Order: sequence, then C-alpha cells, then structure tokens
Amino acid sequence: MSQHDGLNRRAFLKNAGMTALVGAVGTGTSLGSAAASTAFAAQMGEEVFDFDTPYSRIGTDCIKWDRPIATYGKENIKVGMGIADMDFQAAPCIGRALAARCEHENWGYLATPDSYIEAIVNWNQRRYGLTIDPESIVLTTGVHPGLIASLHAFAPPGSRVLLTTPTYNGFYGDLRASNTIAEDSLMTEVNGRYAIDFDDFERRASRVNVFILCNPQNPTGNCWSAEDMTRMGEICLRHRVVVLADEIHCDFVMAGQKYTPFASLPNKEIVDNSLTFKAASKTFSLAAMKAAWFFSTNPDYLDRVRPFNRADLSTLGMVANRAAITEGEGWFDQLLPYIDGNHDLVESYLKTNTPLVKYAKAQGTYLAWLDVSEVIDRIGAKQTATEESNTTSSMVTPEQVAERWFVENAGVALNAGSSYGTGGAGHMRMNLGTSRQLVQVALDNIATATSRLT
Repeated sequence: MSQHDGLNRRAFLKNAGMTALVGAVGTGTSLGSAAASTAFAAQMGEEVFDFDTPYSRIGTDCIKWDRPIATYGKENIKVGMGIADMDFQAAPCIGRALAARCEHENWGYLATPDSYIEAIVNWNQRRYGLTIDPESIVLTTGVHPGLIASLHAFAPPGSRVLLTTPTYNGFYGDLRASNTIAEDSLMTEVNGRYAIDFDDFERRASRVNVFILCNPQNPTGNCWSAEDMTRMGEICLRHRVVVLADEIHCDFVMAGQKYTPFASLPNKEIVDNSLTFKAASKTFSLAAMKAAWFFSTNPDYLDRVRPFNRADLSTLGMVANRAAITEGEGWFDQLLPYIDGNHDLVESYLKTNTPLVKYAKAQGTYLAWLDVSEVIDRIGAKQTATEESNTTSSMVTPEQVAERWFVENAGVALNAGSSYGTGGAGHMRMNLGTSRQLVQVALDNIATATSRLT
C-alpha cells in the first residue's frame, strides 16, 4: 500500500463513508469500526488481516505466556494478559523484509541506513503532522536505555524524579539503574477517570530535576490534552525540571480521543525543555528487536545525553522496524479499531456481568486498568498479604495475592497494580492486545470466579 493510499484510508474511515459502512456491518461502536476498516481494505483489493484467530506464543520463551505458565503450571493459565506486548501474528511486511535480508548471509558491522531515519520522520509526519528534524533523532536500543541515558545526564545520583502515579512500573527500574529516587505525585481519580493534581505536582516539582511524562499514560490510559501538558510544562520551566516524554503508546488512541505530541505544543520554550522517546515496538509488537529513538528541539540537551547513550542496534532490528513503519500501515489501520472494540467489550461486559470488577474505558493504549478493590476485600487479600510478608523475606502486597487468586480461580494472568506506584492499590492491569476470543474467555472466567464471592 502506498503512502497516498494510507492517507486515503484514514480520511475515508473518519468521514461519513465510515458511518455508512459501520451501519451496514456493525453496531456503530468500535466493533463496527473494525468491521468497516476490514471491509474497506477488501473493497480496495488490499490484504485483510485476521486478528481474531488466536495465535499461540506458548513455548517460544514468551514472557507474557511462558513465565506465568512456569510459575503456576500450564493447566492453570487459560489467558496470559500481563506484560505489554501483543499476541497477533506480525504484519507480513516484517517477515518478508527479514527473510530478504537473511538471504545475504553475512552479519558484519552495519552502518545505520539513512532510509531508517527517513522512515521515522515520515511516520510521525503522516500520522500526527509532527515535523522532526532528522539531525535531532538519536537511535537507541529501547526507550528504557534512552531514558536511563537522559537520567544520567540531568538527574545526579540520589536526586528525585517526578512521576504522576499510578504510572508504568518500568520507570522505577530506570530510576534504580540511574541511582535516582521516585517522587510520586498521586493523580486524582473519580469513577476510573484520572487527572493531574496540579497543586501536588508543583509542590513536588520544586524538589526534582526531571519529570517523566507518560503520554498516553500507562496503565490508566489517559491521552493528555494540550492544555494539561502545557500546564505541566509551565510548572517544569518554573522549577528548572527537564521533561522526558515517553510516548511509546502514542499510536493506540481510541475512537473519539486524541494523542497530542508533547513536541507539538505551541510554546517553544516548553518544547525546548523536553526530550521525546518513541519506538515502533508497541505498535507492531517488536520489543525483542531492540530499536527505538528519541529527539529534541534543544541541541544542548541532545549533546548532554549522547555521551550516555550507546545504540548497539542489530541489523535485523533495524530491518524489521523500517519495514513496519514504511509498509505496515495498512495492518495497523485494521488493528487499531479491533483493539478499540476489545476495550468496548471489556467495559460493557464487566458493567453488566461482573459487579466486583470495575473499568472505565481507556482513552489510549491497549491496556485496561481494572478496579478490583472489592475482590481484594472479599478474598481477604490484605490479611493474607500481611501474613505472607511476616513469613517471607520480602513484602507481599494484596494485589499480588489477587494476582495469584485470578490465576488459580479464573486461569487469567494479570499484572498486580501495586507495582505501578502510589495509587496502584486495589487495581490490576489487563493487556487487551490479543484475540477477542481470548478476551471473551478471560471475561467469562473472571465473571464465574467472582460470582462465587457474592
């Protein structure tokens, strides 16, 4: 599919033509949108992709499936819904590109191809109208190494780093790697909707060097508005706090929502006080290929970070990523409404069938942030956690007890909310980047298991 065709597809699905198609094939929800996208691809003679047939990853050293199986036994894991990568068969263009490169059987040192940088620039321009200077792009082996390099540059050992919580638990590992300390600013929450507590944010900004922004927010699913980010940016400027914007989930934005790149804010001074970190690894499930990038409009910031960044990229990693963002757009344009439909299914199903588990649909990401506080109370997880903490060498949280309970009683592996910082108590994270058939199995099993608690 050409770039021009991809733009036509997105324009078509956003205008009245999509409404007509949805009316013909679906319910008018994102379930219908997924059908509309598939129908349009077929109409245009393009490849139609199957996301609904489960694609087994068991036995491939997959963390999402094989790790819980190793912990709890294969008979106890019906659906792995933990770590944030997807279960779908990759976009075919990736396999074709890798196979073509493997025909040349030499794996010596690789010079970074200009076409890879161009692909990154073009992807951001096409999808978001974001113009990035190619000279400002710094390649790295992942968002984590980029963040750690930046923390070394801007946050002296022992200094504090501001996080709006609950937030991605991997940030805490980045802080440990840079010998820095988390400064959690607890977001406010009403009926599953999260917002920045700006008074608390500013108090904490006055004693930190760096703020890590997660946009969209993992695990809550917030897509931050330009107004919210401008306000955060103004506070960070006042207190000389560098903004590190992790936007790795930016391609997953649900219907009716909007992703605003931090680097697109109109205030140049705010943007110049930031670096942005991105990758195709969430979008195309390429985490194991170890390729990412960061950029900034501030050359001085880039010069300060570069000495701490060593991008040992692999040939196949770059080949796979370049193929994904140059040829994989049609695959992703069909995937996105499918993920949106998974979110709709989980929200409506839990509301109707599972009163002990609550979920407000995420604005972005393929992650669902479930409120399981009532389940935790019903199974006595707090008491169990206290007892286990007293008899082991490490602290056990009620959410970890609940994680085990969901496996043992529903066969579903989730992530314990306590690992996502302040505000994670009483929650579990569910990965919806999988076949809707498996999502349905997980929901049915959770409904059956929790019904025994009422």
